[in-house]
Order: sequence, then structure tokens, then C-alpha cells
Amino acid sequence: MIGYYVHHHGLGHLHRALCIARHTRCPVTGLSSLERPADWPGPWIRLPLDTGGPAAVDARAQGRLHWAPLFHDGYTERMATLAGWLGRTRPALLVSDVSVEVACLARLMGVPVVVTAMRGERLDAAHRLGHDLALRLLAPWPATVPEPGWPAHWYDKTVYATAFSRDDGRIPTPPPRDGTRRVLLMLGAGGSGIAGEQVRAARAATPHWRWDLLGGPGGDWSADPWPRICAADVVVTHGGQNAVAECAAARRPTVVLPQGRPFGEQHATGRALRDAGLAVVREEWPRPDEWPSLLEEAAALDGEAWAGWAPGDGAERAARALDALAGAAGAS
Repeated sequence: MIGYYVHHHGLGHLHRALCIARHTRCPVTGLSSLERPADWPGPWIRLPLDTGGPAAVDARAQGRLHWAPLFHDGYTERMATLAGWLGRTRPALLVSDVSVEVACLARLMGVPVVVTAMRGERLDAAHRLGHDLALRLLAPWPATVPEPGWPAHWYDKTVYATAFSRDDGRIPTPPPRDGTRRVLLMLGAGGSGIAGEQVRAARAATPHWRWDLLGGPGGDWSADPWPRICAADVVVTHGGQNAVAECAAARRPTVVLPQGRPFGEQHATGRALRDAGLAVVREEWPRPDEWPSLLEEAAALDGEAWAGWAPGDGAERAARALDALAGAAGAS
């Protein structure tokens, strides 16, 4: 059995877990405060929330952890539920996507841990602890674009799965050739920080482009954005790993506008994409007069270049690596 901890902020962690769990031979139990997805392939343990209630006391444990508040009933119940499951089930492996505290708990109970790597500034004491104790780091990006500045032993134990998404295996369809140029603004469930006035100004500055809004101010949402991604000549999105992977799967020219996230994750992803020449990246929302040339620059990109970032079998690579680690643990 593999345990898979899924963080409950946004949907990116869940999408990543679903992609991998569909390909593992070993049974996978999801562990999360999120509701069990209808298409989750195995058991699901619903965890108590560790937020809310009285103000958190020493939540960072003197800087050694990220979230371990003292005297917090939700946090205590959450960790007790995890510990009980680990003790009863004795999984061969625990994947943490992503929590230093969950990784530490599993390792302290004698369970090998794989930590899902995330880009950004991860050299603080808590990240060092979680990454150091991990048996492997699972990176959803290619080895050709590593995250700079890591300690050497982190690189040595990293599995580079390449980027992957729920759309891997689908065949992209080209945008309609009807003389209309289309741009999709795709913002995420974790908050965008983009105001409606900014979007309206960008649309007004680009009258020769038809805008489709998916999420964010003025936009609707879809459980399956794939058709709308494929229909766009250019996609404008944030720098979340899953959003970028979905654009890559569709081989669409993309503008990436990283949003503020803990540890600078999206800005680090933006730098990696810019250095690889895969997307047009701007650190801030562009001024209205910048949008016409920005969309033209993106439209000139070769969408097929995304194949190096997301070849289409990343989730299968990750699943094979987890199966191999779980098998080795079970045989020992």
C-alpha cells in the first residue's frame, strides 16, 4: 500500500495525485482534508482541518516546521488520524504533496517518504528537514531544467518525472481557422490577485483578439478546460505547475504571469520556462499598451516545443518510480 497525502489548498495537489494514482500497480490510499474525488481509484481517508479556531501558537516550532500549532484540536486530531492509519496499515511508502510535518510523522513511524518537489526558495530549515529525510524527491519537471541552488544530495535522489497533467494522452485539436484570433485567460482556484479592471483594460487594448475568461474576475469555470485551451491561439495563465502542464499538453503558445505564492514558487517556474524558451513570461500584469505586442510575441512561439517539458508520460514515470520504491520496501 502507498499512502498519498494531498494538501487541500487549491486543486493542483489533487490533480497531480489523481494522475499518478491512476497508473500505479500498488494500491494508493488518499489522505487529505478534501472530499474524496469520484474518480479516485482507491481508499480515501478524510483528515480533520488544522486551521480555524483560536489563534495559532508557535505554529512554526521556532522556525523548524511550517505548520504545527500548539494546543490546536484540529491539528492534533489530524496528526492522530494520520498516525493511526500509518500504524494500522503499515504502508510501504508515503508520498507527501506536500507537508513537512506529514513527511516527518511518517518517517518517525518508520515509513519511507517521497516528497513532491516544488520550485522556489526551499532552503529554509523546514524544507531542508523534509527534503533531507525523504527517500526520494519527485520533481514534475524535466531533468534538463533543474531547480538551481539545491544541495547536491537533493539532486542525487530526485526522480524527474517531467511535467504531467490530467490531459496527457489527449490529442490536441488546432484552433478554428475562421480569421478570429483567440486568447484564453486561465486563472486558478487558489486565487489570482487580478482585478476585473485589469482584464477589461487588456481586452480593450487588443480589439483584434477575442478573449475567453476561465476563472478569475468575470470568468466562469469548467471542470474540463481542455477544449477551451485547444481553441485558443494563445493562453495566458499563472505559473502553477498544473496550469502550465495543461498548456504544455495542448501544445499551445503561452504567456505565463506568475502570481505571488509562498516561497516564490510560481516566479521560479516562470524563470525556468523563460530560460528554456518555452513561454513568454512577465513578472507583473502588463500595462494595457503592452498587450498587443505581448500576444504577438507569444503567438510566434512553436507550441510543439512543449514536448520536452511534458512528453505525455510523466504520470506513468512517477507511478513506476513509486511502484519500484514500494516494491523494494515490501521486499526488505
